[in-house]
Amino acid sequence: MAVKVNKEECIGCGACVSSCPFGALVMQEDKADITEACTACGACVEVCPVSAIAREAEEKTISIDKNEYKDVWVFIELAEGQIKNVAHELLGEGRKLADAMGQKLAGVLIGEGVEHLTKDVFASGADKVYMVEGSEFKYYTTDGFTTVFAELIKTYKPSVILMGATNDGRDLGPRVACRVGTGLTADCTNLGIDEQTGLVAWTRPAFGGNIMATILCPEHRPQMGTVRPKVFKRPEQDFSRTGEFVRVKSTVKDIRTRLVDIVRVCTTACNLEEAEIIVSGGRGMGKPENFALIEELAGVLGGAVGASRAAVDAGWKPHMHQVGQTGKTVGPKRMLPSLRQLTTVLLAMSWKYCRH
Repeated sequence: MAVKVNKEECIGCGACVSSCPFGALVMQEDKADITEACTACGACVEVCPVSAIAREAEEKTISIDKNEYKDVWVFIELAEGQIKNVAHELLGEGRKLADAMGQKLAGVLIGEGVEHLTKDVFASGADKVYMVEGSEFKYYTTDGFTTVFAELIKTYKPSVILMGATNDGRDLGPRVACRVGTGLTADCTNLGIDEQTGLVAWTRPAFGGNIMATILCPEHRPQMGTVRPKVFKRPEQDFSRTGEFVRVKSTVKDIRTRLVDIVRVCTTACNLEEAEIIVSGGRGMGKPENFALIEELAGVLGGAVGASRAAVDAGWKPHMHQVGQTGKTVGPKRMLPSLRQLTTVLLAMSWKYCRH
């Protein structure tokens, strides 16, 4: 959609200028003029007293048969040869979408020596697993995974694709979406089915988290989105489940990058997305040195260290520790040690630091 101004009909009243929430309208020679900041929201169209501003529909050049696209796919992300929790979470949510749409749920498994993991994918609700194995997929690479995933989409034509909003998912999702000519809704916090259209309703924070936007993808396929870890519960696994197994041969030839070394900068203490216990601190800690209390308590409890945005902005902790709307979405288990044990730990720590 595009917004246009009919200069001959414009009377230069300026009503549209004050109505634009993005400051995209200016007055030039007593006529309204639209700048590149316009988002085609249409606020100016409604307030123009002489209807000199109109929204023009762009011609659609899409020529795909959406009926050819079916099934819900989940990218099975791996870490050190094991399935990440976010993949199980998305399988659980994908199961609900697939059932509501009357379609099948499939997991896409790419890696080296990963066939034994298919039983876990089926156990979490998948009806089908597409597997691509090869030594070139031992570690994630943008080139290799994008090429093979795009080829799978073009061959089997899924209707919906879910990926985790992780480092790898945020890298892979946009590349694949661009390669197959569709859109991508990033960092979703909720999924559903729109009752009127039957499309997937992707919900994500917008405008710095001040509003929640629900996005539909009516014209392109597949419908794609990345979903934040820990916003959905991991489903109970049923290892008696089985399904269809599809082994796909890789045609990847050129991968422009290669792994030189792995440098571990995040230990268990900052692995927030997988943590069952998190001890978090914010501005109330007073100064960065006091985070030693948080770190020691997290170490005793076997948990991870979190920090608020204020603490991260102040430079007290790296961004990898940030939790919340602008950081990592977390979902630790609601379990703590016994009150006596926790009290003992806190008293011991307090005594230690009070002596200093």
